[in-house]
Amino acid sequence: MKITTTGSLGNVAKPLVKKLIAGGHEVTVITTKADRKEEIEALGAKAAVGSISDPAFLIQAFKGADAVYAMMPPSMGATNLIQNIADAGQAYAQAIKAAGVQRVVMLSSVGADAPEGTGPVQGVHRVEQILQQLDGVNVTVLRSGFFYVNFLRDIPLIKSKGIFGNNYSGDDQLAFTHPQDLSAAIAAELQAEGNGFEVKYIVSDISTGNKIAALFGRAIGKPELTWTNIPDEQLKQGMLSAGLPPELVGLITEMGQGVRAGIITKDFFDTGAPVTGHIKLEQFAEEFKAAYQKN
Repeated sequence: MKITTTGSLGNVAKPLVKKLIAGGHEVTVITTKADRKEEIEALGAKAAVGSISDPAFLIQAFKGADAVYAMMPPSMGATNLIQNIADAGQAYAQAIKAAGVQRVVMLSSVGADAPEGTGPVQGVHRVEQILQQLDGVNVTVLRSGFFYVNFLRDIPLIKSKGIFGNNYSGDDQLAFTHPQDLSAAIAAELQAEGNGFEVKYIVSDISTGNKIAALFGRAIGKPELTWTNIPDEQLKQGMLSAGLPPELVGLITEMGQGVRAGIITKDFFDTGAPVTGHIKLEQFAEEFKAAYQKN
């Protein structure tokens, strides 16, 4: 098969590309960074350098593809983030239609069923709606849980201040996903025919902040580590101090509020979606430990 992927060589896209190449497929990898071209080609794929917001570029990158993997970066620009993501979704739809692509697999997120109150997830909600309007295209939306690897960002704060947490309770139930589980699911779907417009959840484990703090604390030799429920304003100030754009800070804060309100995981739990991933948090704790000791 000829398959075009987006996401360059990120946490999910790189293992996905490796799986597809190993399966004998002809892969084109879209990247915004020209300096990634050599690394992409070294994997055995073809690099297409350009913007996912550019329909003309996407049409060329999608031409002749039997399947396309579509993902949206977590942030697109410093302002108008949700609209920018929606605009890129429109560019995807235009290019898919113009290039005659019949099979699309889109990476989405828990909470994408809700139109508001979910922070940056509102962007992929709008893209889901856009792709659902495509006629004659089999579109499978894979809604991921929160990425395990995002916890690696907490290591500096744990080391400097012993703080590990977010702006929601340590008792809130959350769905999590390991990139390897996600890339395996995407690879399988790209090679399947699909059946119209479908939504599936790819979740590796379910847990709470309190349980994760205890698990990571034991792994790194800090059994005293506990989950901290960080007030919204304190969380905002911390992100602003780290140089994040104010609009993104507001959206990330809103996402935590969506967790508190139960909006983010409501559909996942209400529909009884299965936990299909194989890599559990206990296994990721070893990755967390290795990263903690390295930094």
